[in-house]
Amino acid sequence: MSKTIPFTVDHVGSFLRPNRIKEARVNVAEGRLSKAELRTIEDEEIIRLVAAQKKVGIKGITDGEFRRGFWHIDFLENLNGIEGYVPETGYNQQFKGKSAPAYNIRVTDKISFNKNHPFLEDFAFLNKVVGNDGTIAKATIPSPTMILRQELLANNGSSNISEIYPTLDTFYHDLGQTYQDAIQAFYDKGCRYLQFDDTNWAFLADATKRDTLVAKSIDPTEIAQICTKIINHALENKPEDFVITTHICRGNHASSWLFSGGYEPIAKELFATKYDGYFLEYDSDRAGDFEPLRYWSETNSKIVLGLVTSKFPELENPEEIKARIQEATQFVPLENLSISPQCGFASTEEGNKLSEEEQWAKINLLQEIAADIWE
Repeated sequence: MSKTIPFTVDHVGSFLRPNRIKEARVNVAEGRLSKAELRTIEDEEIIRLVAAQKKVGIKGITDGEFRRGFWHIDFLENLNGIEGYVPETGYNQQFKGKSAPAYNIRVTDKISFNKNHPFLEDFAFLNKVVGNDGTIAKATIPSPTMILRQELLANNGSSNISEIYPTLDTFYHDLGQTYQDAIQAFYDKGCRYLQFDDTNWAFLADATKRDTLVAKSIDPTEIAQICTKIINHALENKPEDFVITTHICRGNHASSWLFSGGYEPIAKELFATKYDGYFLEYDSDRAGDFEPLRYWSETNSKIVLGLVTSKFPELENPEEIKARIQEATQFVPLENLSISPQCGFASTEEGNKLSEEEQWAKINLLQEIAADIWE
């Protein structure tokens, strides 16, 4: 199963939110619409999105993250021991472009998985809509290392993690165990394709961020090794027929970005994780070259090359994309390669600066390229 998934043409998860959902959320906030009515609207739009994905040949079907405001916070704030809040100084990571909304998460108690996590029922709805026609419902959640980064690497000085977890090894253990429990919960709901989204690796690869950590007496390489340990703890008891992948992101909000730098500083630790697939951003010079792929060695996993950008509407030159795929085969066999957009089209509900028509044109371009390369 892991050699089939990720699919030859895959995608990261989020799609542009329909205006109908955006307007409904405003109406809920202003008291003109109930949350139950909003959910009905979301249900209807997700059903349409599933059909649209199938129409363009996508086999790993998501709900587009239509029920979320953020790619990560909605999931994290519903774990036990974590809360969402509005920081006084705004979001603590500064995008190169439009600023992200001022909302974040913090650890308030020992962390564990919430057995009544709303994402479980969200997936159950998607799974039912997708059905049994050869496609598969795919769930996307943030990596456990996003919590580590917020509390230890990028906090604004307000973290209480040392009081909650006097021994950080216990914090790391709880992160791994929480996600091990999450994996089992999704599996029990029928999920067989799950993705951990992760900007932490890109943070650790960014030269400026690494310098900042060193100035705080934090060793970036040691942190990367800890991240590998947390993730592998989470994956430890993964059922054999459950495909779990990761997406490494350099930031994606309203077509802006956070981090820059190739994978070299973290490649050894990244590819020591036991994922079934790695969605890697390769749409710009900020991502570096393919050389770090030499650390990849797991023949049962796949590398998904994010060679087509989700940030802008212009279509890439298909011949240039094909040439880059061939270049990547110096390090990874073609049978272990897939292609996708470099990120989602709407990691936050605002979405990137392109239209729905342009969004689907990106997917169609990938399908055309794949037909030439793999078929």
